Amino acid sequence: MNDGHKTLKACCAAAYHSSDVVPLLLGDAYHPGGAALTRRLADALAVAPGERVLDVASGRGATALLLADAYGVEVDGVDYSPAATALAQEAARAAGVADSVRFATGDAERLPYPDGAFDAAVCECALCTFPDKARAAAEFARILRPGGRLGLTDVTADADRLPPELTGLTARIACVADARTLTGPAGYESLLAGAGLRTTAAERHDDALLSMVDRIEARLTLLRMAAPDRLRAAGLDLDAAPAVLAAARAAVASGTLGYALLVAVKAD
Repeated sequence: MNDGHKTLKACCAAAYHSSDVVPLLLGDAYHPGGAALTRRLADALAVAPGERVLDVASGRGATALLLADAYGVEVDGVDYSPAATALAQEAARAAGVADSVRFATGDAERLPYPDGAFDAAVCECALCTFPDKARAAAEFARILRPGGRLGLTDVTADADRLPPELTGLTARIACVADARTLTGPAGYESLLAGAGLRTTAAERHDDALLSMVDRIEARLTLLRMAAPDRLRAAGLDLDAAPAVLAAARAAVASGTLGYALLVAVKAD
């Protein structure tokens, strides 16, 4: 891995798990659609009790805990951030599911699991941030058994049409700047096909992204009045934020930006 990729991964991990910005703006739902869309993803994957599932970029453990509790599966979560891993492990203990949910620190482009170890894998709102997406897709395929299923929810973007407010490092951390289209030569479906994963279902959930933009805007308005110093201490540019949110809303309306759910299967 080159030094630029290492720096970008560390920066993204720090932004999500070692600062106050994300919890300030998003609360407990770190990806569009929240728990409801995670349940939709699990249903589309048809996960069954007793199956072994990997949650890639598991963050603080919300998806893994939901899958274990509501679907009776054995879940391993892996995240690049040691801080996130520690928080997720504590959450599993507090929820009483530590026997069926395990968390590890690791790189999605070099997953620390053997070939064919999992019946299914999920990755929510994270593939778009990985510097080497093809390598990550190959790793998804490697750790799945023959016939295993992959479920993604992720930001979609037509990079050539993104406004300047939605490019650069901040936008990359916000899951926008390096997102792909759903279809097309460079899209997510093609990316997965190159790794031997055949897409069997794809759904648009752009409304979930708009809802997240609305939630961020509402929390910003409240925090501007109640805790402006906390926002500045967290490194948030209060002057730039309204333009970024407006650009995101307009990009969704034009079809430049969106959110999708995708299920793919590894060949038997």
